[in-house]
Amino acid sequence: MQKRRLTRTERKRHLEVADWLLRNRSGAGTADDRQAFVTWLDQAPENRAAYEAAERVMGEASLAIKSDPALETFRAVPARHGRKAAGIVGLLALCAFLFTFFDGRVYFEADAISGPGEVREIALEDGSKVLLNASSAIVYDYSDSRRTLRLLRGQAHFDVARDPGRPFTVEVGDVRVTALGTAFDIRKGKKATSIAVLHNAVMLETPSDPGLRIRLDEGELVSQSASGRFGGISKVDPASVLAWRRGQLVVDNADLAQVAEEIERRFYGHVLFADRSLGDRKVSGTLVVSETDAALNFLEQALGVKSIKAGPLIVLY
Repeated sequence: MQKRRLTRTERKRHLEVADWLLRNRSGAGTADDRQAFVTWLDQAPENRAAYEAAERVMGEASLAIKSDPALETFRAVPARHGRKAAGIVGLLALCAFLFTFFDGRVYFEADAISGPGEVREIALEDGSKVLLNASSAIVYDYSDSRRTLRLLRGQAHFDVARDPGRPFTVEVGDVRVTALGTAFDIRKGKKATSIAVLHNAVMLETPSDPGLRIRLDEGELVSQSASGRFGGISKVDPASVLAWRRGQLVVDNADLAQVAEEIERRFYGHVLFADRSLGDRKVSGTLVVSETDAALNFLEQALGVKSIKAGPLIVLY
C-alpha cells in the first residue's frame, strides 16, 4: 500500500501550524496576533486538530526533557557577537530532531492516538470499537460502501459491528485485513506485524501479491516479517494475545527486541541496545510492561541484562 501524499492544502496547514506554535510559545504575540490565531483556528476543524496534535508532540518533548534533571536545569549562556541567528538555527534543528524522535508525523496523520502508558477505546460511528494499546495510532475512512482503517503504529484490538453492505478492512503496511466476523488483534512491530483472530475469521490480502489470500480462523495467528514474508499459521491463546489490556506481555521464546518495544510504549522515550546482538536474545515469561522498573528487573533476572536510564532513553547492555 503506497503512503498517501499530503495535499497542497495539508502542507500549507502544517506550515501554518508550525508558525503559530512558535509564535505562541515565544510569548511575544500582540492582542492582534492572538485574535488572528483564534480566527485561524475557527476557519476549519482541521486547523484546530492539527494545532492540538503539534502541541501534544511538544508536550511530550517537554516531559522527556524534564525526566532528566541535567536537561531540566540546563540554562543556555547568552550568545555574543551577533550569534542570535545561529541560536535560532540550533533551536529549529532541535525541534526537527524532537519531531522525528517522537514520531511527530504520526500525530498529524492520525485520527486517533494513544499516549505512552495509555490504553484508549475508540467508538466508531457504525458501532464498531477499537482499543488502542499504548503509543498506537490509527486513521479511519468511512463511506457508504466501505469501512477502512489504517494502523499507523502500535497495536489495536478491533471489535467489528456487523454490516454486510460495508466491508470492514484494516490496512497495516501492505496488508489488508478484512473482517469476516467480529474480533481480531493487530500488532505492528519494528521487525514483524502479527494478526490474531479472537472471534470468527479474517481474510488477509496484499497488493504486492494479488494471488495471495490467507484466511485466519478463531484462535489463529500469522506474522509478516519486515521483508514482507508471511510465516506459518499458528494456534494462539486469546488471553495471551490480549494480555496488553492488563498491562502485561506474555512471550514464549521471543526476541528481546520485541520485549523492548513493548516496554518502550509505556514511557516518553526510547529503548536502545549497547550491542545490537542483545536484541536477538530470547526471553519467555509474563512481564508487567506497564511498570517499566518491574519489566527491567525481570530482564535482569532472566537474562542478566542491565539498564541505564538517561532522560528519555533506556540503554540495555
